Amino acid sequence: MLNTGDILETIKMIQEENLDIRTITMGISLLDCIDSDIDRACDKVYEKIMRKAERLVKTGEDIEKEYGIPIINKRISVTPIAMLAAATGGRSPVKFAKALQRAAEGTGVNYIGGYSALVHKGFSAGDRELIDSIPEALAETTNVCSSVNIGSTKAGINMDAVSLMGSTIMKAAEATKDNSCFGAAKIVVFCNAVEDNPFMAGAFHGVGEYDTEINVGVSGPGVVRAAIAKHPEANMSEIADIIKKTAFKITRMGQLVATEASKRLDVPFGIVDLSLAPTPAVGDSVAHILEEIGLESCGTHGTTACLAMLNDAVKKGGVMASSHVGGLSGAFIPVSEDAGMIDAAVCGSLSLEKLEAMTAVCSVGLDMIVIPGDTPVDTISAIIADEAAIGMVNSKTTAVRLIPAIGMKEGEMLEFGGLFGSGPVMKVSPFSSSKLISRGGRIPAPLQSLKN
Repeated sequence: MLNTGDILETIKMIQEENLDIRTITMGISLLDCIDSDIDRACDKVYEKIMRKAERLVKTGEDIEKEYGIPIINKRISVTPIAMLAAATGGRSPVKFAKALQRAAEGTGVNYIGGYSALVHKGFSAGDRELIDSIPEALAETTNVCSSVNIGSTKAGINMDAVSLMGSTIMKAAEATKDNSCFGAAKIVVFCNAVEDNPFMAGAFHGVGEYDTEINVGVSGPGVVRAAIAKHPEANMSEIADIIKKTAFKITRMGQLVATEASKRLDVPFGIVDLSLAPTPAVGDSVAHILEEIGLESCGTHGTTACLAMLNDAVKKGGVMASSHVGGLSGAFIPVSEDAGMIDAAVCGSLSLEKLEAMTAVCSVGLDMIVIPGDTPVDTISAIIADEAAIGMVNSKTTAVRLIPAIGMKEGEMLEFGGLFGSGPVMKVSPFSSSKLISRGGRIPAPLQSLKN
């Protein structure tokens, strides 16, 4: 039962510490929209999304007003479009992207994810066509996001797909170079992708999910930092306990919103993703949490240990607050979207190599990282392979979202605006990985995949 103190604390979290619900995401299965005629299939896709999600934005706004809880984004995720493209006989799937864009505009959502393919073991019908079409699809749409899963602990890493994604990312950046290369910012390359992720750009609706469901992603780095700041003399065990208690409170708010949205939309409740998702706003940074714990600047020695503790404590606190925790869950470290990460990269304390080490203990991976526009595509592929290897061996989700800044060099700043912020162009290794990438084939699954 809530008391006055709980209510006042929550109000302070919202007003002063940037607490919010980052997203309500409706997952929609499109398996019943499959048709050999691509035009008919696109019509079915548009009709189903409009029918299922017509009240999504309005419902989110109503909950926001009634409870006083900011809900930043309303989004949709759909079945990986490569599965629908498989039935259309090799036709370009770009028509599906345009149907998704029309549905996004019709429903009023911020983003729609699922222009995706799952190729962790190999390519099936529709997969290559979709991957080849990603640069064009993202250049010709505004709200559509894409993801490709190129590896898993069970299957290994599809190095042919890794090679393809390096060139796909570069082509997407080149196709949108007049728009801050933003096409690349809407592509996520996964290892061990999850089926119920509510966060963009990597969200898609897995085949094991409900026909339609509601997933909610919470945030609140500012709240965690403020809680730690009240205990400057606490030891690390005490800091972990403070984070757990704070994550519990944040997740309970997400559980409330998810349950309420599920009831009002008459759609099953899927999961709460209890991630700490930062923004460029001052006071809403994961890097600043790490610095509050005791680092002079994020990226210095000790950063990986602090992040491991933070990620674990967030999950331990969150799982006590909801019976259905899923998605990615933990602490996000997107460089361009986190004011503290931006500052750390600019001053030189945070490098690409240190970020890679941090991804071994955090929720996701190398996220929203700007690299020089003349980076060889094989180098991009090699970065993807490294990150996928961390996910594969550690049985965790990892991802890569790189933005080649066409025409820009290391040290310059690429501006996105809004929640995407701005990214300093970071240094990449000048040494070649071309022979590795040209070998192709598949990196075998590790021994820990044999669990049957």
